[in-house]
This record gives sequence, structure tokens and C-alpha cells, in this order.
Amino acid sequence: MRLRYKAVSQEGKKIRGFVEAKEIKDAAYYLRQRNLIPIQISKETEFFLTKKVPGIGRVKSKDVILFTRQLSSMLSSGLTLIRALEILKEQTTNKILQETIGGILLDLQEGKSFSESIAKYPDIFSPVYISLVRAGESSGLLDKIFLRLATNLEKQRRLRNTVKGALMYPAVVVTLMFVVIMILMIFVVPQLNTLYESLNIELPFVTRVVVGISSSVGKIWPLIIGLGGVVIYAFLRWKKTPKGKETYDSRIIQLPLFGKIIKQTILTEFSRTFGLLVGTGTLIVDALSQSSKVTGNYVYEKAIDEVADRVEKGVPVGEAMSYHPIFPTLLVQLVKSGEETGKMDENLLKASEYFEEEVNQAVKTLTTAMEPFIMIVLGIGVGFLVFSVITPLYSLLSAIQ
Repeated sequence: MRLRYKAVSQEGKKIRGFVEAKEIKDAAYYLRQRNLIPIQISKETEFFLTKKVPGIGRVKSKDVILFTRQLSSMLSSGLTLIRALEILKEQTTNKILQETIGGILLDLQEGKSFSESIAKYPDIFSPVYISLVRAGESSGLLDKIFLRLATNLEKQRRLRNTVKGALMYPAVVVTLMFVVIMILMIFVVPQLNTLYESLNIELPFVTRVVVGISSSVGKIWPLIIGLGGVVIYAFLRWKKTPKGKETYDSRIIQLPLFGKIIKQTILTEFSRTFGLLVGTGTLIVDALSQSSKVTGNYVYEKAIDEVADRVEKGVPVGEAMSYHPIFPTLLVQLVKSGEETGKMDENLLKASEYFEEEVNQAVKTLTTAMEPFIMIVLGIGVGFLVFSVITPLYSLLSAIQ
């Protein structure tokens, strides 16, 4: 099991990190063998309760990117891997990453490879990251691999932020609209209805409908919120099941407008990762299997795994991909051309750049097109409510005049 420790070196320096051991006493013995005096050793789960809360107690993607790029720069300047990690351990402000580096350093001092050590931290380093590092160790070009990795991770993060921004905008606007309408229905409309009753005003049909809805919502709004929470929880549980994931992933890429962006994003991630793995000498079948995991979509993952099975039986990659209509003709032709010229990695990276540009253009078009549409919907919704509650007052003022 993985244990988290606090120790003091012979120079009096406090050290934190992780260590693999069967029992706590084994970890203590291991630390003493490294001339470290253990202060505290405990199971990882006792310290990582914050993992349950998103964004807390985690190593973010930007921390991994910075770590990777700095490591590349230090190795290029002639520093040894151990010395570079020691410097990064001192410089990083993320406590979890700092302790992870400490655990990696202990493994390296024990004679393990860097790829073996980071494989113990799947929450931080992805399988693709580990495979590329392993390839860099074999070729002796670890500094260049880290540079490629950092660039790739930066592109991934930028692309995901772009897509999230496009999908988040309408979601936030619709949510705020729903909240505003609920506030009006629960708090504002009942007050106006009391005023109308005290003035004995005959309400128009539209106003009576709004007041009726408000009265119902005001009585059962806790039930609505509770039921909504149950539905969301049930949906998230269902989505995690194999059948739920298959159904959800197949439907989401068929959505109008958003489906195209999601598909282009998946193709960008797949072609970039596949090209990166092929370029470092990873076997085609292994590269396909690992690339399928980065798609995050059951439909594409299944299709890529089927392509890997056909390739393993001797079918060329391009031909194997042509059996699946979810791979566009452009990508298939670039792969076939790459197989013929021996430049598959370059062609795949060109494909990823093309798909990424398509995503950027689609996001700009979608955002531009949705802004006036959302404003119209908001205007109609709010206008209807205002009209329904103000009309009786206007009628009363007209009667007084």
C-alpha cells in the first residue's frame, strides 16, 4: 500500500512524500535506511479525504504542465533527473505534488526508473504520459519527450477550456433564468396577488394563470428541489453504468450544434495523442489502445479498440479505420498516406491541428449565433411575466384616471 510520511534528514531538513510498503514499520525501516528520521507515517486515505471535494487536495493540470516544462528545461541545461526533481520539489507550491515528487525521488534513489515511479500516481500522470516517458527513457531523449508532453498538455488544456466555455455559457444563462423565474414565482407574484385581492381587481386570464402557477410552486417548491436533486443523482448513477455510459455517449455526439463540437474535440485529442505515441516509437496497437482512453467517449473508444484488433491481425490502420463512419475521410486518408510515406505521426499531428481549428471556428460561430437567441428567449420569458403582473395595475390606474 502507499503510505504518506513526514521525516527529517540528518541536516535537520523536513521532508514529505510517499512510500510503498506492506506495513508502517516497513516504511519506517525503509526511511531509516535512507538516513531519514520518520516523524509521521500514515495511510494515504487518512490524509486524502479532500479528494471527495472537486478541486481540493488535487494536482491540477496546470501544475502538471508547469512541472513537465520545468523538468524539460532543467534536463536540457545538463542537470541530472534527481537534481532537477529536488529543485522542483523545493519550488512547487502544491503540497500534494511536492509530496509526490518526494516519493518519486525515493524510488529513483532505490534504482527504479522514472516511468515506474510515476506509474504509482495514476491520478496525476495519465497512461499516455507514462508511456511517453518510458519511450524517452529508452531513447535517451527524455528532455525532448518532456517538452513534447508539456506542449501537448497545454494544447489539451486550452482546447478543453474553449469547449467548456462554449458549453457553459448557455447553461449558466438558462440556470440564471430559471432561478430568477423561481424567485419571482415564490416571492414576488404572491405579494402582488395579495395586493390585487385587497383592491378587488378582476384579473386577466394570463395573470390568473401566472398566479395559479405561483401558488402551486410556492407550496411545493421544496418538493420540486428535492425531486430535482433525486433525478440528478439517479442520472449520474445511471451514467456510470456500462449501459448508461454507452447510451449517453452515443446520444451526446448526435446533439444538434454541440454534437459537432464534441466530435471534433474527440478527434483532436485522439489524433494528437496517437501521433505523439507513434512518433516516440510506441507499437501501433499499443498506441491505439492508449489513445482510445483519451477520447472519454464510449463510441469512439469501442471503435478505436476494434481498429486496434484489426491492425493486430495485419490490417493497415487506415483501412481498419475506414470501416467506422465516425472517422472522417480526411483523417482516414491522412493515416493511409502516412503509412505509405512512413510519416504517420506527422500526418496525425496535422490532422489534430485541422480538427482543433475546426473546433475553434465552431465555438466562435456557436457563441455568436446563440447570444441573440438567448437574449430573445430571456426577453420573451421576462416580458411575459412582467406583462402578466403589471397589466392589472395598469388597468386600475386607467380606471382611476
